[in-house]
Amino acid sequence: MHDLVYFDPEGHASHYAPGHPERPERIEAIRQGLQALGWWESFPHLEPMALPQAVLEAVHTPGYLRQLEAASRAGRWLDMDTYTTPASWELALRVAGGSLAVVDEIWQSRAWRGFALTRPPGHHATPDRGMGFCLLNNVALAAEYLIREKGARRLAIVDLDLHHGNGTQEIFYERSDVFYLSTHQMPLYPGSGAIEEIGFGAGEGFTANLPMPPGSGDAAFRAAMEGFILPLLERYRPEGILVSIGFDVHWRDPLGSLRLSAQVHGELIRSLTHFADGHCVGHIALFLEGGYDLPAGAACAQASTAALLSLPFSDPLGPASGVEGDHWQHWLKRAQALWEL
Repeated sequence: MHDLVYFDPEGHASHYAPGHPERPERIEAIRQGLQALGWWESFPHLEPMALPQAVLEAVHTPGYLRQLEAASRAGRWLDMDTYTTPASWELALRVAGGSLAVVDEIWQSRAWRGFALTRPPGHHATPDRGMGFCLLNNVALAAEYLIREKGARRLAIVDLDLHHGNGTQEIFYERSDVFYLSTHQMPLYPGSGAIEEIGFGAGEGFTANLPMPPGSGDAAFRAAMEGFILPLLERYRPEGILVSIGFDVHWRDPLGSLRLSAQVHGELIRSLTHFADGHCVGHIALFLEGGYDLPAGAACAQASTAALLSLPFSDPLGPASGVEGDHWQHWLKRAQALWEL
């Protein structure tokens, strides 16, 4: 069994808009960071799977899929933030197929861990709309594949991006087979992810949000993991953990105001990995979302991969300067009270 498998989005450089923060260099910086530690060539790189149409249309409406394909052919922008090129449709399908390949390898016990470098990212893509740089919702498609094709009954998606994964939340908001948990800066785009958003109907109690005020950093995220995420995972008992991993929570990132270090980013993944080992037969996979400072992306990818491999990590960038704010304590206590933790 492989310790780790990757999906690397071949041809992703064709998805590019001049001056846009969601740029090909993000992947290149991550690759170089992992190469520097000898962790890139050492593990298999998977080819994408063909996306079952039933899985694709369970996550995204046929109308949106037609719209996305047509926009890509014309190289049109979906909104003021989200671009396409003539290569974007096929690339998005390949990236989603790579996400499926990673979880399939883990679910079949051919690998312990997986890391899908999903570019373009996905967690803002709703059933009927691409937005926030996202075209297809990669992590949602991976979860849907495991449920439809592999018989999974309870999965957890843990979203550690700077921004709330509104698309992922919407897709599973009325379902109990996927527990969606998110930490994210608030206020910030897209404006969703309030503590009170806990699911609806059959999904009530299967969405959990912990908004973080600007200035939250290492102490806040450590407390969130120990006092919110892990207790809820313990309660839900998922069969596998899929992580929407955003490196834009790092203190260097230009789009946000959180203060997380790469060192503690790795600690978060290490905690989830230990939980997966104890409760999910080791089933855990990472799916890249945001992260727009290149050195921070490389360092966070190194930290996350070290966590997956249970190896030590030395943070080349160190912690944020100054004193971390403590307003996050109020929000953590509110969330804990709501969930009776």
